[in-house]
Amino acid sequence: MKTNFNYFYAFAAALTLGFSSCDSDDPEPGPVAPVAESRFIIASTPLASDGVADYLLTAESLTEGTVSTVGNGVEQDGTYRYYVTHKNKFFSMLYGQGNPGAVTTYELNAEGALEKLSDFQSETVQAFGPMNDDIVMAKISRNSADPLASWYRLDADQLQIVADGKWDQAEIANNGEQAFFTWVTQVGDKLFAPYFSIKACCNDRFGTVYPDSAWIAVFDYPSMELNKVIKDNRTSFIGRYFLSGLEVDEMGDTYAFSPSIASSNGAMTSTLPSAFTRIKAGELEFDQFYYFNVEELADDYYITAKTYAGNGKFILTMNKEKGAYTTGNRFGVADVYNKTFTWVTGAPSESEIVNVTINNYSAKNGLAYIGITTETGSWVFEFNANTATAKEGLKVEGGVITAISKLDVAE
Repeated sequence: MKTNFNYFYAFAAALTLGFSSCDSDDPEPGPVAPVAESRFIIASTPLASDGVADYLLTAESLTEGTVSTVGNGVEQDGTYRYYVTHKNKFFSMLYGQGNPGAVTTYELNAEGALEKLSDFQSETVQAFGPMNDDIVMAKISRNSADPLASWYRLDADQLQIVADGKWDQAEIANNGEQAFFTWVTQVGDKLFAPYFSIKACCNDRFGTVYPDSAWIAVFDYPSMELNKVIKDNRTSFIGRYFLSGLEVDEMGDTYAFSPSIASSNGAMTSTLPSAFTRIKAGELEFDQFYYFNVEELADDYYITAKTYAGNGKFILTMNKEKGAYTTGNRFGVADVYNKTFTWVTGAPSESEIVNVTINNYSAKNGLAYIGITTETGSWVFEFNANTATAKEGLKVEGGVITAISKLDVAE
């Protein structure tokens, strides 16, 4: 455990003052301020101009108060940053748009401030996620002339890449197109990588002639060798570009959502509804007895993103108009155990919403915290999955909220 020497000397000095002032009229020293135990981390992009970097802000609460990007926070290097928390460390990853990116790592010190641990160059990756002690990262090709994806294992303790290799995306798809991973997720002792099939050529690189199928590439770990590909024809592909479509619940079952947004030559071609499917714990096949058509219950709205709130309940971000990069602007609660759907009350209206975060925080206790920006400002909203309600919480001044996380003080 790290020793807080400043706190130690302050305590010793307080004792000395206390003994020396016993015979004087000097006031007794006040109580020593408690050290932080945890803080919430809010990434926010300043509103000042286009092309500015995120600031990382810290807050004691997500339900009240105000924080501001003006004169506060830790500025990030680079415009497009994406975040993941693993092993009580906060990883900030730069998306270099084809150029080398960077990985910057922080922990929370005893004063409740972010402290940089490392900062190194890496390849720009399109999918990443925790896997045991590592963060697995994937740089994915969308070029049929070079269908190889690169994978990297970043050790979250050593803070360095400890292994790397290649995957042949054309071989994984095995249908004349290429596999493009939407995300990577640990499921048991395997790495699950849902993907959509893409042409990877011509003027329609992300188009497909297979709009109504879902696939997951299953990799062994730590070898990262392909174990198998599992397929389901009841939904379109799982997740979205740069967005996770899988969630493992408390019982080890995996739930997968499809937005149903496959396209060809710019037109939406999925004919299947936005829905959840399931893979039971310990299985490497879709559960053919489970299917949850959310779009049918949600007045033809489709799922754009999800935040798991625990006990089978998801806060879903929804939209009416389908598009590959459309942001959701209405919220609902899906109970995947009971196959029920309820619209959320208390959130801003669809017409008010400018931006909604997809990287959100939940302790899996029925509550989830999502950043919403409107024309009048940005707030963290607390969503209650049990009551399908939302209420305004922490205000973030001067910026658009892009991610919400939490760290404990480092030991």
